[in-house]
Amino acid sequence: MNETYLTLRLPFNACDVEAGMLLSTAHLFRQVVLHLHNLILKENPRITSLIALKRMYRKRLQEILPNRRYVDGAITLVYSIYESAQALGVPFTDIEFKDWLLFQQSEKEYPCRNVTLQRDYSFRITTINYQGESKKILLKPTISRSYRQVLDKIIEEEQPYVARIVLRGFGERKGILWVHGEIHLSIPYKFYLENYRRYERNYGKLFGGVDVNVDRVNLAIVDRYGRLRDIKTFWFEEASWKGCPRQRAWSIIGMAIHDMLRYAYHHRVKVLFLENPETLGYLKTLWIKKGERRSNNYNYRVQIFRNRIIERITMKAPLYAINIEYVDPKGTTLSKEHDEVMRKYGLDRHTASAYIIALRGIERNTMIQKATV
Repeated sequence: MNETYLTLRLPFNACDVEAGMLLSTAHLFRQVVLHLHNLILKENPRITSLIALKRMYRKRLQEILPNRRYVDGAITLVYSIYESAQALGVPFTDIEFKDWLLFQQSEKEYPCRNVTLQRDYSFRITTINYQGESKKILLKPTISRSYRQVLDKIIEEEQPYVARIVLRGFGERKGILWVHGEIHLSIPYKFYLENYRRYERNYGKLFGGVDVNVDRVNLAIVDRYGRLRDIKTFWFEEASWKGCPRQRAWSIIGMAIHDMLRYAYHHRVKVLFLENPETLGYLKTLWIKKGERRSNNYNYRVQIFRNRIIERITMKAPLYAINIEYVDPKGTTLSKEHDEVMRKYGLDRHTASAYIIALRGIERNTMIQKATV
Protein backbone atom coordinates (compact mmCIF):
# COMPACT_ATOMS: atom_id res chain seq x y z
CA MET A 1 0.00 0.00 0.00
CA ASN A 2 1.40 3.41 -0.99
CA GLU A 3 2.31 5.78 1.81
CA THR A 4 0.29 9.00 2.08
CA TYR A 5 2.24 12.25 1.92
CA LEU A 6 1.41 15.80 2.94
CA THR A 7 3.03 18.82 1.27
CA LEU A 8 4.15 21.95 3.10
CA ARG A 9 4.09 25.03 0.83
CA LEU A 10 6.69 27.64 1.76
CA PRO A 11 6.55 30.88 -0.31
CA PHE A 12 9.71 32.79 -1.20
CA ASN A 13 11.00 35.72 -3.28
CA ALA A 14 14.37 35.93 -5.02
CA CYS A 15 16.04 38.50 -7.25
CA ASP A 16 19.09 39.20 -9.40
CA VAL A 17 21.55 36.30 -9.75
CA GLU A 18 19.52 33.89 -7.60
CA ALA A 19 16.40 34.58 -9.69
CA GLY A 20 18.32 33.90 -12.92
CA MET A 21 19.68 30.59 -11.61
CA LEU A 22 16.24 29.44 -10.50
CA LEU A 23 14.74 30.30 -13.89
CA SER A 24 17.50 28.55 -15.86
CA THR A 25 17.13 25.38 -13.75
CA ALA A 26 13.35 25.39 -14.21
CA HIS A 27 13.68 25.93 -17.98
CA LEU A 28 16.21 23.10 -18.31
CA PHE A 29 13.99 20.80 -16.23
CA ARG A 30 11.06 21.60 -18.52
CA GLN A 31 13.18 20.85 -21.60
CA VAL A 32 14.06 17.46 -20.13
CA VAL A 33 10.37 16.65 -19.51
CA LEU A 34 9.31 17.70 -23.03
CA HIS A 35 12.26 15.90 -24.64
CA LEU A 36 11.50 12.68 -22.76
CA HIS A 37 7.85 12.91 -23.80
CA ASN A 38 8.90 13.27 -27.44
CA LEU A 39 11.38 10.37 -27.16
CA ILE A 40 8.68 8.07 -25.81
CA LEU A 41 6.32 9.05 -28.62
CA LYS A 42 9.03 8.57 -31.25
CA GLU A 43 10.63 5.36 -29.99
CA ASN A 44 7.55 3.78 -28.39
CA PRO A 45 9.57 1.79 -25.86
CA ARG A 46 8.13 -0.99 -23.69
CA ILE A 47 7.76 0.81 -20.34
CA THR A 48 7.51 -1.73 -17.55
CA SER A 49 8.55 0.37 -14.54
CA LEU A 50 10.02 3.66 -13.42
CA ILE A 51 13.41 2.00 -12.92
CA ALA A 52 13.38 0.71 -16.49
CA LEU A 53 12.54 4.19 -17.82
CA LYS A 54 15.45 5.69 -15.87
CA ARG A 55 17.85 3.10 -17.25
CA MET A 56 16.72 3.79 -20.81
CA TYR A 57 16.93 7.60 -20.78
CA ARG A 58 18.87 8.93 -17.78
CA LYS A 59 22.24 9.36 -19.52
CA ARG A 60 20.74 10.96 -22.63
CA LEU A 61 18.74 13.44 -20.56
CA GLN A 62 21.76 14.39 -18.45
CA GLU A 63 23.21 15.94 -21.60
CA ILE A 64 20.49 18.61 -21.25
CA LEU A 65 20.44 18.90 -17.45
CA PRO A 66 23.71 17.65 -15.88
CA ASN A 67 22.23 16.72 -12.50
CA ARG A 68 21.27 13.11 -11.86
CA ARG A 69 18.70 13.84 -9.11
CA TYR A 70 16.86 16.48 -11.16
CA VAL A 71 16.84 14.24 -14.24
CA ASP A 72 15.39 11.42 -12.16
CA GLY A 73 12.78 13.90 -10.89
CA ALA A 74 11.81 14.73 -14.47
CA ILE A 75 11.60 11.05 -15.42
CA THR A 76 9.42 10.39 -12.37
CA LEU A 77 7.10 13.23 -13.41
CA VAL A 78 6.70 11.88 -16.95
CA TYR A 79 6.21 8.33 -15.68
CA SER A 80 3.44 9.43 -13.31
CA ILE A 81 1.70 11.16 -16.24
CA TYR A 82 2.16 8.01 -18.35
CA GLU A 83 0.61 5.84 -15.61
CA SER A 84 -2.32 8.25 -15.23
CA ALA A 85 -2.95 8.24 -18.97
CA GLN A 86 -2.92 4.43 -18.98
CA ALA A 87 -5.36 4.26 -16.05
CA LEU A 88 -7.75 6.76 -17.66
CA GLY A 89 -7.50 5.26 -21.12
CA VAL A 90 -6.11 8.49 -22.59
CA PRO A 91 -3.58 8.14 -25.45
CA PHE A 92 -0.13 9.36 -24.41
CA THR A 93 0.01 11.25 -27.72
CA ASP A 94 -2.84 13.48 -26.51
CA ILE A 95 -0.93 14.71 -23.45
CA GLU A 96 -0.18 18.46 -23.49
CA PHE A 97 1.93 20.31 -20.95
CA LYS A 98 0.90 23.65 -19.48
CA ASP A 99 3.28 26.59 -19.09
CA TRP A 100 4.63 25.55 -15.68
CA LEU A 101 8.12 26.23 -14.37
CA LEU A 102 9.40 23.92 -11.67
CA PHE A 103 12.13 21.45 -10.81
CA GLN A 104 12.13 18.65 -8.29
CA GLN A 105 14.12 15.96 -6.58
CA SER A 106 11.80 12.97 -6.35
CA GLU A 107 14.35 10.89 -4.44
CA LYS A 108 13.39 10.81 -0.76
CA GLU A 109 16.39 11.32 1.50
CA TYR A 110 17.75 13.28 4.45
CA PRO A 111 19.34 15.65 3.97
CA CYS A 112 17.81 16.26 0.57
CA ARG A 113 20.94 16.95 -1.49
CA ASN A 114 19.48 19.41 -4.00
CA VAL A 115 17.01 21.20 -1.71
CA THR A 116 18.65 21.11 1.69
CA LEU A 117 16.85 22.32 4.80
CA GLN A 118 19.08 24.30 7.19
CA ARG A 119 18.66 24.75 10.95
CA ASP A 120 17.76 28.43 10.48
CA TYR A 121 14.82 27.38 8.20
CA SER A 122 16.63 28.48 5.06
CA PHE A 123 17.25 26.17 2.09
CA ARG A 124 20.37 25.58 0.03
CA ILE A 125 19.22 24.98 -3.53
CA THR A 126 21.31 23.36 -6.26
CA THR A 127 20.81 25.32 -9.49
CA ILE A 128 22.15 24.86 -13.04
CA ASN A 129 22.76 27.60 -15.60
CA TYR A 130 22.41 27.25 -19.36
CA GLN A 131 26.14 26.42 -19.70
CA GLY A 132 25.67 23.42 -17.39
CA GLU A 133 27.48 25.00 -14.45
CA SER A 134 26.15 24.19 -10.98
CA LYS A 135 25.76 26.71 -8.15
CA LYS A 136 24.28 26.56 -4.65
CA ILE A 137 21.99 29.46 -3.74
CA LEU A 138 20.28 30.28 -0.43
CA LEU A 139 16.52 30.83 -0.14
CA LYS A 140 14.71 32.03 2.97
CA PRO A 141 10.99 31.28 2.59
CA THR A 142 8.21 32.64 4.78
CA ILE A 143 7.45 30.01 7.43
CA SER A 144 4.62 30.09 9.98
CA ARG A 145 5.19 29.23 13.62
CA SER A 146 3.34 25.93 13.30
CA TYR A 147 5.39 24.88 10.26
CA ARG A 148 8.58 25.71 12.13
CA GLN A 149 7.63 23.06 14.68
CA VAL A 150 7.34 20.50 11.88
CA LEU A 151 10.66 21.58 10.31
CA ASP A 152 12.35 21.32 13.71
CA LYS A 153 11.14 17.72 13.97
CA ILE A 154 12.35 16.94 10.44
CA ILE A 155 15.85 18.09 11.42
CA GLU A 156 15.75 16.50 14.87
CA GLU A 157 14.57 13.08 13.66
CA GLU A 158 16.37 13.29 10.28
CA GLN A 159 13.12 12.56 8.49
CA PRO A 160 13.62 11.97 4.73
CA TYR A 161 11.54 14.23 2.51
CA VAL A 162 10.84 14.99 -1.15
CA ALA A 163 11.33 18.56 -2.37
CA ARG A 164 10.16 20.67 -5.31
CA ILE A 165 10.68 24.30 -6.36
CA VAL A 166 7.69 25.86 -8.12
CA LEU A 167 8.03 29.29 -9.77
CA ARG A 168 4.71 31.15 -9.70
CA GLY A 169 5.79 34.36 -11.38
CA PHE A 170 8.79 36.34 -12.62
CA GLY A 171 9.56 39.71 -14.13
CA GLU A 172 11.86 42.72 -14.08
CA ARG A 173 11.78 45.80 -11.86
CA LYS A 174 14.22 48.66 -12.38
CA GLY A 175 16.49 46.40 -14.40
CA ILE A 176 16.59 43.66 -11.74
CA LEU A 177 15.17 40.19 -12.40
CA TRP A 178 12.83 38.76 -9.73
CA VAL A 179 10.91 35.55 -9.19
CA HIS A 180 8.19 34.50 -6.76
CA GLY A 181 7.69 30.85 -5.94
CA GLU A 182 7.18 28.12 -3.38
CA ILE A 183 9.28 25.38 -1.87
CA HIS A 184 7.17 22.23 -1.64
CA LEU A 185 8.28 19.85 1.09
CA SER A 186 6.51 16.47 1.03
CA ILE A 187 6.64 14.42 4.23
CA PRO A 188 4.80 11.26 5.35
CA TYR A 189 1.34 12.13 6.64
CA LYS A 190 1.88 9.82 9.61
CA PHE A 191 4.99 11.81 10.60
CA TYR A 192 3.04 15.07 10.29
CA LEU A 193 0.28 13.80 12.60
CA GLU A 194 2.73 12.52 15.18
CA ASN A 195 4.44 15.89 15.45
CA TYR A 196 1.61 18.35 14.82
CA ARG A 197 -1.41 16.76 16.50
CA ARG A 198 -3.28 19.42 18.48
CA TYR A 199 -5.29 17.08 20.69
CA GLU A 200 -4.08 13.62 21.67
CA ARG A 201 -7.41 12.24 22.91
CA ASN A 202 -11.08 12.85 22.34
CA TYR A 203 -13.53 11.87 25.09
CA GLY A 204 -16.60 13.13 23.22
CA LYS A 205 -19.64 10.94 22.59
CA LEU A 206 -21.49 13.01 20.01
CA PHE A 207 -21.65 12.82 16.23
CA GLY A 208 -21.46 15.52 13.57
CA GLY A 209 -22.81 15.76 10.05
CA VAL A 210 -21.02 18.09 7.64
CA ASP A 211 -22.50 19.59 4.48
CA VAL A 212 -19.87 21.18 2.23
CA ASN A 213 -20.68 23.96 -0.25
CA VAL A 214 -18.63 26.38 -2.33
CA ASP A 215 -18.99 29.22 0.19
CA ARG A 216 -19.59 27.53 3.57
CA VAL A 217 -19.42 24.42 5.70
CA ASN A 218 -22.50 23.52 7.76
CA LEU A 219 -22.15 21.42 10.92
CA ALA A 220 -25.00 19.62 12.70
CA ILE A 221 -24.23 17.88 16.01
CA VAL A 222 -26.43 15.02 17.23
CA ASP A 223 -26.36 12.47 20.04
CA ARG A 224 -26.49 8.70 19.63
CA TYR A 225 -30.29 8.80 19.47
CA GLY A 226 -30.26 11.25 16.54
CA ARG A 227 -31.44 14.23 18.59
CA LEU A 228 -30.20 17.57 17.26
CA ARG A 229 -27.87 19.15 19.85
CA ASP A 230 -26.25 22.06 18.01
CA ILE A 231 -25.75 23.67 14.58
CA LYS A 232 -23.11 26.02 13.24
CA THR A 233 -22.17 27.54 9.87
CA PHE A 234 -18.56 28.36 8.93
CA TRP A 235 -18.32 30.80 6.02
CA PHE A 236 -15.59 31.36 3.43
CA GLU A 237 -17.51 33.48 0.91
CA GLU A 238 -14.45 35.42 -0.24
CA ALA A 239 -12.81 32.18 -1.41
CA SER A 240 -15.64 31.61 -3.91
CA TRP A 241 -15.52 35.11 -5.37
CA LYS A 242 -14.37 35.45 -8.94
CA GLY A 243 -10.83 36.85 -9.07
CA CYS A 244 -9.82 35.66 -5.60
CA PRO A 245 -6.26 34.24 -5.92
CA ARG A 246 -6.32 30.48 -5.48
CA GLN A 247 -3.63 30.46 -2.81
CA ARG A 248 -5.54 33.02 -0.74
CA ALA A 249 -8.80 31.14 -1.33
CA TRP A 250 -7.42 27.89 0.05
CA SER A 251 -5.87 29.73 2.97
CA ILE A 252 -9.31 31.14 3.87
CA ILE A 253 -10.92 27.73 3.43
CA GLY A 254 -8.22 26.13 5.57
CA MET A 255 -8.91 28.55 8.42
CA ALA A 256 -12.64 27.79 8.19
CA ILE A 257 -11.95 24.05 8.30
CA HIS A 258 -9.79 24.44 11.41
CA ASP A 259 -12.50 26.60 13.04
CA MET A 260 -15.08 23.91 12.31
CA LEU A 261 -12.93 21.07 13.63
CA ARG A 262 -11.98 23.05 16.74
CA TYR A 263 -15.65 23.83 17.39
CA ALA A 264 -16.60 20.17 16.91
CA TYR A 265 -13.88 18.99 19.29
CA HIS A 266 -14.86 21.43 22.05
CA HIS A 267 -18.51 20.40 21.62
CA ARG A 268 -17.66 16.75 22.26
CA VAL A 269 -17.87 15.44 18.70
CA LYS A 270 -16.04 12.15 18.34
CA VAL A 271 -17.02 11.22 14.77
CA LEU A 272 -17.75 13.42 11.75
CA PHE A 273 -19.80 12.11 8.85
CA LEU A 274 -19.06 13.49 5.38
CA GLU A 275 -20.48 12.88 1.93
CA ASN A 276 -18.53 10.20 0.10
CA PRO A 277 -16.37 12.18 -2.39
CA GLU A 278 -16.32 9.36 -4.94
CA THR A 279 -20.11 9.04 -5.02
CA LEU A 280 -20.51 12.82 -4.92
CA GLY A 281 -18.26 13.19 -7.96
CA TYR A 282 -20.30 10.58 -9.84
CA LEU A 283 -23.61 12.30 -9.04
CA LYS A 284 -22.29 15.71 -10.09
CA THR A 285 -21.07 14.23 -13.36
CA LEU A 286 -24.59 13.00 -14.05
CA TRP A 287 -26.01 16.44 -13.28
CA ILE A 288 -23.53 18.07 -15.67
CA LYS A 289 -24.38 15.59 -18.43
CA LYS A 290 -28.04 16.45 -17.97
CA GLY A 291 -27.22 20.11 -18.55
CA GLU A 292 -27.81 21.36 -15.00
CA ARG A 293 -25.11 24.04 -15.08
CA ARG A 294 -25.64 27.35 -13.31
CA SER A 295 -22.35 29.05 -14.23
CA ASN A 296 -19.40 28.72 -16.61
CA ASN A 297 -17.13 27.22 -13.94
CA TYR A 298 -19.79 24.87 -12.53
CA ASN A 299 -17.66 21.77 -13.24
CA TYR A 300 -14.82 23.06 -11.10
CA ARG A 301 -16.96 24.54 -8.33
CA VAL A 302 -19.14 21.47 -7.86
CA GLN A 303 -17.28 18.43 -9.08
CA ILE A 304 -13.77 19.32 -7.93
CA PHE A 305 -13.92 22.23 -5.46
CA ARG A 306 -16.28 20.57 -2.96
CA ASN A 307 -14.45 17.25 -3.12
CA ARG A 308 -11.16 18.96 -2.36
CA ILE A 309 -12.68 20.60 0.70
CA ILE A 310 -13.95 17.20 1.86
CA GLU A 311 -10.47 15.75 1.35
CA ARG A 312 -8.91 18.56 3.39
CA ILE A 313 -11.35 18.03 6.23
CA THR A 314 -10.45 14.33 6.16
CA MET A 315 -6.72 15.15 6.32
CA LYS A 316 -7.06 17.69 9.15
CA ALA A 317 -9.57 15.86 11.37
CA PRO A 318 -6.98 13.52 12.96
CA LEU A 319 -5.17 16.61 14.33
CA TYR A 320 -8.21 17.06 16.59
CA ALA A 321 -8.57 13.34 17.39
CA ILE A 322 -11.82 13.27 15.38
CA ASN A 323 -12.69 10.21 13.28
CA ILE A 324 -14.09 10.53 9.76
CA GLU A 325 -16.71 8.30 8.15
CA TYR A 326 -18.37 8.65 4.73
CA VAL A 327 -22.04 8.32 3.84
CA ASP A 328 -23.93 8.12 0.55
CA PRO A 329 -24.88 11.72 -0.39
CA LYS A 330 -27.84 10.71 -2.53
CA GLY A 331 -31.05 12.22 -1.14
CA THR A 332 -29.37 14.44 1.47
CA THR A 333 -30.35 17.62 -0.39
CA LEU A 334 -33.40 16.91 -2.54
CA SER A 335 -35.78 14.47 -0.88
CA LYS A 336 -39.01 14.26 1.10
CA GLU A 337 -36.97 13.63 4.25
CA HIS A 338 -35.00 16.81 3.64
CA ASP A 339 -38.16 18.93 3.31
CA GLU A 340 -39.61 17.44 6.50
CA VAL A 341 -36.42 18.19 8.48
CA MET A 342 -36.45 21.80 7.27
CA ARG A 343 -40.06 22.30 8.41
CA LYS A 344 -39.73 20.43 11.70
CA TYR A 345 -36.59 22.18 12.96
CA GLY A 346 -36.76 25.45 11.03
CA LEU A 347 -33.40 24.82 9.37
CA ASP A 348 -32.08 26.18 6.11
CA ARG A 349 -31.48 23.62 3.37
CA HIS A 350 -27.72 23.29 3.97
CA THR A 351 -28.03 22.77 7.72
CA ALA A 352 -30.84 20.29 7.10
CA SER A 353 -28.51 18.40 4.76
CA ALA A 354 -25.84 18.30 7.48
CA TYR A 355 -28.41 16.90 9.94
CA ILE A 356 -29.52 14.19 7.51
CA ILE A 357 -25.88 13.26 6.86
CA ALA A 358 -25.39 12.83 10.62
CA LEU A 359 -28.52 10.66 10.92
CA ARG A 360 -27.49 8.53 7.96
CA GLY A 361 -24.04 8.09 9.44
CA ILE A 362 -25.42 6.80 12.74
CA GLU A 363 -27.81 4.42 10.98
CA ARG A 364 -25.18 2.93 8.68
CA ASN A 365 -22.35 2.72 11.19
CA THR A 366 -23.89 0.39 13.74
CA MET A 367 -20.49 -0.58 15.15
CA ILE A 368 -19.92 3.04 16.17
CA GLN A 369 -23.39 3.30 17.65
CA LYS A 370 -22.95 0.14 19.74
CA ALA A 371 -19.54 1.30 20.97
CA THR A 372 -21.05 4.48 22.44
CA VAL A 373 -24.11 2.94 24.09
